[in-house]
Amino acid sequence: MEERIKMENYAKQFNKRAEKVSFDKEHRHKILHNIEKYNVAFRKGREFYSDLELAKKRAGYYKYKVINDLGEYLIDFEAHFTAHGGKVIWALNANDALNHILEILKKRRATTVVKSKSMTTEEIGLNEVLEKNRIKAVETDLGEFIVQQAGEKPYHIVTPAMHKSKEDIVRLMNDKFELPPDSTPEEITLFVRGYLREQFLQADAGISGANFLIADLGAIALTENEGNALLSTSIPSLHIVVAGIEKIIPRMDDLDLFWPLLATHGTGQTMTVYNSIIFGPRQENENDGPTEVIVILLDNGRTRVLEKNRQRIALCCIRCGACLNACPVYKNIGGYVYDTTYTGPIGAVITPLMRGLEEYNHLSFASSLCGECTDVCPVKIPLHELLLFNRYEAVKKGHVESWWRYAMRMSRWLFLHRRLMDTGSPRLRQFLVDKFIVPLWGPRRILPKLAPKSFSKQWTDNLE
Repeated sequence: MEERIKMENYAKQFNKRAEKVSFDKEHRHKILHNIEKYNVAFRKGREFYSDLELAKKRAGYYKYKVINDLGEYLIDFEAHFTAHGGKVIWALNANDALNHILEILKKRRATTVVKSKSMTTEEIGLNEVLEKNRIKAVETDLGEFIVQQAGEKPYHIVTPAMHKSKEDIVRLMNDKFELPPDSTPEEITLFVRGYLREQFLQADAGISGANFLIADLGAIALTENEGNALLSTSIPSLHIVVAGIEKIIPRMDDLDLFWPLLATHGTGQTMTVYNSIIFGPRQENENDGPTEVIVILLDNGRTRVLEKNRQRIALCCIRCGACLNACPVYKNIGGYVYDTTYTGPIGAVITPLMRGLEEYNHLSFASSLCGECTDVCPVKIPLHELLLFNRYEAVKKGHVESWWRYAMRMSRWLFLHRRLMDTGSPRLRQFLVDKFIVPLWGPRRILPKLAPKSFSKQWTDNLE
């Protein structure tokens, strides 16, 4: 009973937040404006491909092959990476990863770290834990830096400050750093650039995620547009990588497929500006780079997804964010309503599986099932189908609100008794629908009026 009350509260809070945000015209204007800018770039970027569908099929095949043999590829990655002098730590969950990171940083007496953009570190709540342990963490991606200064979480997988207008950012920078209230975007960018240069030079450690982990050579692939990840991972003497176990790709040669797909679907570019491949710590014949590189391979619920024969394909995701930009629900409610690290269609699929269907199954129901997310996915994940599998599993296990289960049982019973559906006058049937069905249908949805004659009656009349 206690679990059910908790689950229903999660769903009610989601609906409450969604109701409020959906009618916020200013918020909608900002997000639609920024998504439209992405759409223009994406339409232009995909023209680079002579056969985009073939590239997506190949990428999906390689990623799904890895997911089905994940243990083998992870062992290959560890063997090759440690051969280069790197170290690999396996973390079962977020607490495990955080404890390892704190142990490493305290051993080094680190007081400041610079971080490149990483959704995996957001997933484990790294910044908050570092702050509690008096370790300063500085986000170096411009969008991440903005939301960090605002005391917020990333709004979007790829564009963390998508919900903020130029005016919002100017006010923030004026408040935090006393920049002139008429500062231009260029002036703000230059200021942040100078500010971060000092942080790079002072930092005791750099922390990053990984876009891809390359199994055959034991390397980490990072892609970005600002160069901040490159500086975060090369200037400090210690580099810690926090990566989900699903980030593996088979070979170095596969980057010529995955990097352009990620760039095109993430930002509309044919290729991002900075692309780095990190093999491990500085070697004897090298003049720069970290002296220690540690990769933390994070499970944190991913093996629970792997156990699902149907839904495991969701682990193929390369975090491009294209499904968020295509989703009509995300366009209306934005990123914060989900109250999870991964939002939009991909978040609605993996979050309930990773964090528990009992509490998060409502996310899988927050979809129109239009299929746009599936169409744009660069690795051919059938997202709208996976949402249905999640819904089925949630209902089968009883992880849905009690009124919904009752309504479905009544509907099934009614639909199996045709005579009852045809009983009474059209006016009576419409009254019953308005009284009992419309409230369940939702206050913001319009249920069509019943036809004067039922389908069975029309069918019978036509036969006569």
